Amino acid sequence: MPAEYSRVAFRLTASAVAVAPSPVPLQGIAAMSPSPGMSLLVYAAVAIIALIVLIARYRLNPFIVITLVSVGLALVAGMPASGVVASYEAGVGKTLGHIALVVALGTMLGKMMAESGGAEQVARTLIDRFGERNAHWAMVCIAFLVGLPLFFEVGFVLLVPIAFTVARRVGVSILMVGLPMVAGLSVVHALVPPHPAAMLAVQAY
Repeated sequence: MPAEYSRVAFRLTASAVAVAPSPVPLQGIAAMSPSPGMSLLVYAAVAIIALIVLIARYRLNPFIVITLVSVGLALVAGMPASGVVASYEAGVGKTLGHIALVVALGTMLGKMMAESGGAEQVARTLIDRFGERNAHWAMVCIAFLVGLPLFFEVGFVLLVPIAFTVARRVGVSILMVGLPMVAGLSVVHALVPPHPAAMLAVQAY
């Protein structure tokens, strides 16, 4: 009897091995796993969604949210902590070094225009020439003219006090005059050949 049981057990084991699925080769497993590039794209998409939700929905400070999301994305992507700190310092330092002087001087100039009444006079002249209904067209034109010799950041900082003054005098939201102003500066910055940015693009290509 024990010998009979042994033969039956052997046959059952052999049958199980015969019908068992063959193991998936390692190459197939590697092919089924997501590529690192796709994972990074997913992480970046999640970070952008988190950024928008935290700022727009929960009204958190944008600078703090950008910092936390950037650091979190770098850590999730596999960057070491020391590398995250160094990369953050390099990126923020380069950005601030590029625009800090422009923002500081532009803020002082804007404050001088507001205190001296220059912004009020410019806004009054624009409204008298174009009318209150066409205040947005006035901002487009003034942004186009101011943006010809200047880069976008400089023109934006210079025109912000005028945009706020025009919006206050006309009695509309700042977006009604601010967005046309940004549109005018953007068009000049990107498309008009005399502008420095367009000339650099022509020389590059």
